[in-house]
Amino acid sequence: MNAHRHAADGGDSTPRLLGPAEIRDLAELLDVTPTKKLGQNFVHDANTVRRIVQTAGVRPGQTVLEIGPGLGSLTLGLLEAGASVIAVEIDRRLAEQLPHTVRVMQPGTKLTVVHDDALRVTSLPGEPPVRLVANLPYNVSVPVLLHLLEHFPSLRSGIVMVQAEVGHRLAADPGSKVYGAPSVKAAWYGRWRIAGQVSRMVFWPVPNVDSVLVGFERDAEPGTEAERRATFAIVDAAFQQRRKMLRQSLSVVLGGSAATASAVLERAGVDPQSRGEQLQVRDFLAIARAASAPVEA
Repeated sequence: MNAHRHAADGGDSTPRLLGPAEIRDLAELLDVTPTKKLGQNFVHDANTVRRIVQTAGVRPGQTVLEIGPGLGSLTLGLLEAGASVIAVEIDRRLAEQLPHTVRVMQPGTKLTVVHDDALRVTSLPGEPPVRLVANLPYNVSVPVLLHLLEHFPSLRSGIVMVQAEVGHRLAADPGSKVYGAPSVKAAWYGRWRIAGQVSRMVFWPVPNVDSVLVGFERDAEPGTEAERRATFAIVDAAFQQRRKMLRQSLSVVLGGSAATASAVLERAGVDPQSRGEQLQVRDFLAIARAASAPVEA
């Protein structure tokens, strides 16, 4: 499986990235057909790859975590920038091929491949990564992001490419039509922004959805791990019935009735008639704290 049709030219040590021809040849070599189940769409445009790496602010010597490297397009861009890359890949064929591709295209660079499901990874070999840069599978992008931020506090910033709808949800502010549970949970970990658009035509196969780059900068978490779990449970309840007032949507998790929920909300300084889409993450944390605090007689 270490064969590669695009061997490095003898006298040329210039780092190289994958183009459309290399992508298709590698896929044919490995008998890989991109699957919707794994959310696989491979980037074949070098300019897009370099733009992602530049937008992420990758610096030489930094350890970068990449999820779902696929055939290695973005991996090679990160290595070209001088980063050490830890790449987590669920597909065994792709995980086994990636080191061979890197040796041919960019020999002497630092790559560690972890063959595993990103949703199950809780530790990584080597230096802790400081940046996350990834083309995330569309179907699991939010769960993967939240899992990584929970388990890898060393990640201080990142750029991820996701489905446009998901990206705008992650970066949404309270009051927005797309503001929801992912927006609040992401805000627990830091600040999020839309960092650019990505054309459908840079992917193979061409997806039927638009993509965006989403950037984040990590901040200090506003509460403890126990408070995070309690807050996220309240967030889920609030947005499962987002059209309802909080005194109704949170009644099950705040005592079993609208009256008891209203009392908790009032202690938290939140209007019981407000809705989840109006609250910031600190408001939800205040509700979680009020729910767990002893009630004075």
